Amino acid sequence: MAEISAKVVKELRDKTGAGMMDCKNALIQNDGDITKSIEWLRQKGITSADKKSSRSATEGLVGSYIHTGGRVGVIVEVNCETDFVARREEFKALVNNIAMQIAACPNVEYVSIDDIPASITAKEKEIEMKRDDLGNKPDNIKEKIVQGRIDKRLQELSLVDQPYIRNQDITVAELVKQSISLLGENIKIRRFARFVLGEGLEKEEKNFADEVAEQMGKA
Repeated sequence: MAEISAKVVKELRDKTGAGMMDCKNALIQNDGDITKSIEWLRQKGITSADKKSSRSATEGLVGSYIHTGGRVGVIVEVNCETDFVARREEFKALVNNIAMQIAACPNVEYVSIDDIPASITAKEKEIEMKRDDLGNKPDNIKEKIVQGRIDKRLQELSLVDQPYIRNQDITVAELVKQSISLLGENIKIRRFARFVLGEGLEKEEKNFADEVAEQMGKA
């Protein structure tokens, strides 16, 4: 795989207006070929989506999803620009799919990496720097390994960085961008809450023999 330089990434960004990470990913997928990368970004609806990303999105829907058995529930707010788009079936389907995605991702806690507090990043670095397998490595190598592990951990916490459950070839961020391209408005996942039955509660554990004795005593 060809090494992707920052200069080439910037060139693609200037040509398309897409985000830096999207440009880098496009170049990786297309062996550094600018023309093919532009086509790849357009096919995914990323170029037009990024042009709309700065527009205000204050309409939308609050959606919910209860997983089979009623043990996991999700509430999510997804914003768009107009009530007209919020009423469209495609937008409703997007909100439902995002809610299902959250239900399927127990490690996700934030919408994006940008929402993760600096204190969590600092704590992750503190933990990783103390790992035994880094003991004999030079400082520069150690820093790269630690940063790689931190980046991976932050991605695990970020909803938009997850592979989309219905199509593992794209992320949730790319799913949203495809919807932006389809519906013609800026769309943002604003917030969500995930509920797991009994989470945080201490369950009373009884010895089986004690239970039998207790039942016999009541007989």
